[in-house]
Amino acid sequence: MNLIPFGESHGAAVGGVILDCPPQFAISFAEIDKALARRSGPRNEPDQVEWLSGLMDGVTLGTPLAFMVRNCDARSQDYEALRDLYRPGHADYTYQQRFGIRDWRGGGHASARVTVAHVVAGSIAAQMLAQKGIAIHAEVVQEGPRHEGDTHGGTIRCQIDGVPAGTGTPPLHKLNADLSAAMFAIPSAIGFEMGDGFATAQMRGSQYIDRWNSDLTTQTNHCGGIQGGIANGMPISFCVAFHPIVTLPQGMPCADAQGNLAETLPGGRHDSCQLQRATVIVEAQAALTLSQHIDL
Repeated sequence: MNLIPFGESHGAAVGGVILDCPPQFAISFAEIDKALARRSGPRNEPDQVEWLSGLMDGVTLGTPLAFMVRNCDARSQDYEALRDLYRPGHADYTYQQRFGIRDWRGGGHASARVTVAHVVAGSIAAQMLAQKGIAIHAEVVQEGPRHEGDTHGGTIRCQIDGVPAGTGTPPLHKLNADLSAAMFAIPSAIGFEMGDGFATAQMRGSQYIDRWNSDLTTQTNHCGGIQGGIANGMPISFCVAFHPIVTLPQGMPCADAQGNLAETLPGGRHDSCQLQRATVIVEAQAALTLSQHIDL
């Protein structure tokens, strides 16, 4: 399945169109609601999915599956001070350079608000994959140092069990490359590593190789379950690093189009850490990626 997300953080709604959605699948809307509640976290955002096409009586039709979630608590006026300023670490400047225009209201399409669409679509993909015996679980494994009045980031590890050996299509769609691209589509994602990742650079080859068992499983899983861009039947394991949230509560050193510097206090609502909310987004992106490699 392929997702085309749409919407801006302070527009009327966010949503998506899912292409190549298999027909005759009964969606569990309760599972989608659970996933959205995890994404919302302590904010308790009242996200209600409105289905626009591709469904009849809760069963997919095989046609494009379109949905939206209205932005019920948008407060654009909180961002008025940023109308003519670029925040450091955000996509304000790059969107302006790329498109010649930007939505200054909370980041627009670059906002993490748009991940609502990924979570909805990812929940559907995960439900379909579960029928194939595939399970996806992500959890926080490391948090950066905490300081009062500041933000921090950390690392999320994701494990996928049940992916058949042979899954992946090199050279253009290596499974690890597609997973990496999907994770970097998540706001604040800054690093990706398969298996033991960067730690393997300090190993000897005799330490790194995953020796065979007689059933062609391996005794270790340093590679993270993918070799040559193809799943080897072992659990797929990867980590995603998230940088600290760059909206600083004590103020941000912004700049305008002329390069004039200005210290600005942030308006609106902002988290000090995104990790707990991001676990379900990592799972959703993993599910969507696998749905493009596995016949559902």
